[in-house]
Amino acid sequence: MVDTAYSVDEILKNLSIEALNKMQMEMLATFPKRDDILLLSPTGSGKTLGFFLSILTKLRANEDGTQVLILAPSRELAQQLETVFKSMKTSFKVSCCYGGHSFKTEKNNLIVPPTVLIGTPGRIADHIDKGTFNTKTVHTIVFDEFDKALEFGFTDQMSFIVQGLPSLTKRILTSATQAIDIPAFVGVKSLTILDYLETENRSEGLTIKVVLSEDVDKLEIFLKLIAACAPAEQVIVFCNHRESVERISDHLTKYGVVSECFHGGLDQDQRERTLAKFRNGSTNILVTTDLASRGLDITNIKHIVHYQKPTTEEIFIHRNGRTARMGAAGTAYVLLTMEEIRPAYLPNDIETLEVPEVKTRIETPKWITLFIGKGKKDKVNKMDVVGFLSKVGNLSKEEVGLIEVKDYFSYVAIERSKAKEVIRLTNGQKIKNKTSRIEIA
Repeated sequence: MVDTAYSVDEILKNLSIEALNKMQMEMLATFPKRDDILLLSPTGSGKTLGFFLSILTKLRANEDGTQVLILAPSRELAQQLETVFKSMKTSFKVSCCYGGHSFKTEKNNLIVPPTVLIGTPGRIADHIDKGTFNTKTVHTIVFDEFDKALEFGFTDQMSFIVQGLPSLTKRILTSATQAIDIPAFVGVKSLTILDYLETENRSEGLTIKVVLSEDVDKLEIFLKLIAACAPAEQVIVFCNHRESVERISDHLTKYGVVSECFHGGLDQDQRERTLAKFRNGSTNILVTTDLASRGLDITNIKHIVHYQKPTTEEIFIHRNGRTARMGAAGTAYVLLTMEEIRPAYLPNDIETLEVPEVKTRIETPKWITLFIGKGKKDKVNKMDVVGFLSKVGNLSKEEVGLIEVKDYFSYVAIERSKAKEVIRLTNGQKIKNKTSRIEIA
């Protein structure tokens, strides 16, 4: 029988969402009637909840085995999807598999099959190749950000995965891009398209401004912009190349500004640590490539800076999609030199901002991130971390910020001014009766 141990109202309450939007309601209504669905909707419009609620209607509580497989083009998106599903608090088990994560740990997690399995194409293909879970029970597959997966070169892996799922009856593909060609390997027979790319007003709440630089490298005007417009607010700075990301971050460090780099050249631990710091407010400036333009769990961003102009309008839209989400307001700044040709996707009437000469200092964040070398596999949870820092580290609840507990370690934001004393007090101490490495991340 179909599981009824959940309600949409309860799920919305668990996610702190007041009501479904039009796209999510149409997805719910369409899913039972159609086997092949392409959901087109802008970044930040709620596609994830739309397909999660839909697949819940088909999950059966009394059946063993993995019933739904969800493919994501990046590790970060796969992790985000797992977090959202767990936050819904249904009775179904979910597991997440991705490159850079322990294959042995994942294999052990699959011994008791999750009802919903989420992963990157490469890692899921490895599991299918090694037979770590029964593929015959999977009836639904979701290709999240399918266009991005094709762009990243996962065609062969996804084709292999589909060939290994003999019982597929339903296929969902999502994309924030209009131009998407669906290869034959997906197995689509009669496609239903739900297109919300045009009906969604992407510009609502978003202000775009051009900033002109007399200098070719734009570093001086960039620092003035940050100091004037966002001295203490979170900013994502987009570049086109990894080298540019590193150079800008080094320049910020030179001027005593706390920032973090994020790009595909970092290993998994570095990427997780960077995002944890940005989420918990230990850094307010994230300098990144377009890897961060889609599929990351980053909210409440007020400012986007296009340090290097996007090569296409599509990239411009995806970058801007990190701000002005779900009705909030945000500003995107496009930095151009005097000689640069203004891209065609920028209307001529967009304001050119004269950045004021201000003495405002870019504030050092209130928080700093603590690394604790124990996690879920050590039976450590968030309350254990709070209790440990309160009892041993002598911190009040107000001095402890966001906590993220991973499999084998944890990240926790604490007040920066307390960091040295906390390290001194916790050095060599035990959490959950186990001595743990504790240091600034």
